[in-house]
Amino acid sequence: MASRRCLLRLLSRCLAPQRPQPLAPISISTRTLTSLSDPLASPTPRDLASLRLYYPSRCHFATRSSGDEEDDEEHYDDEESEDEWGEEEEAVAAKKLSGKTEEEKVAEATEIGYTVVGSLGADEKPFKPYEPVFAVVQIGSHQFKVSNGDSIFTERLKFCDVNDKLILNRVLMLGSQAQTVIGRPTLPDATVHAVVEEHALDAKVIIFKKKRRKNYRRTKGHRQELTKLRITNIEGIDKSETVAVAA
Repeated sequence: MASRRCLLRLLSRCLAPQRPQPLAPISISTRTLTSLSDPLASPTPRDLASLRLYYPSRCHFATRSSGDEEDDEEHYDDEESEDEWGEEEEAVAAKKLSGKTEEEKVAEATEIGYTVVGSLGADEKPFKPYEPVFAVVQIGSHQFKVSNGDSIFTERLKFCDVNDKLILNRVLMLGSQAQTVIGRPTLPDATVHAVVEEHALDAKVIIFKKKRRKNYRRTKGHRQELTKLRITNIEGIDKSETVAVAA
């Protein structure tokens, strides 16, 4: 059995075609150059490909010239100019983000019923003790009866942040122990001051829709955006505690 295996191996080696031995790169390049009919003629693409195969292109690193230094200086100048005009670009970007100018924002806020005065300072103390005065103000499409120190939740007010001071201009009625003033429909000289405490979300409301025998069911949730205001002062009415006696 062992001899039979040896004979089979010898026969397979003898009958198998011999693979050509790879030639050295130098001999191939020499043979390619010598095989040209005319040494001065331009080589064929096949010859060039064989040369590139065995002699790959080398990387050449050139030194920097004076022109490159000038380009770098211009690049640094461009960066400085960008820093100078950065503030203006930010203002333009903010305008594009909201899509409205400051005048348009003020007009829209006034139409809703408030005006942004400014941010609350660190040393300011706008909250005062309770006073027996109430006011009915309208913000958007909702009316609120408020007194000094009360907190109310309204729909999200645009163009104002937390700790901003607001003036509620649309006052419908004022009342105290001495008098009651009713507007037609508003009181031009009455104002209610407030401070924005936070922007929050209301409790989730589930909206469920169904159509019987149609395989139609839709469930959706909604959380209304709210703004919490703290009333700080009411102006435009006599706050004396003397009660008027009927004659």
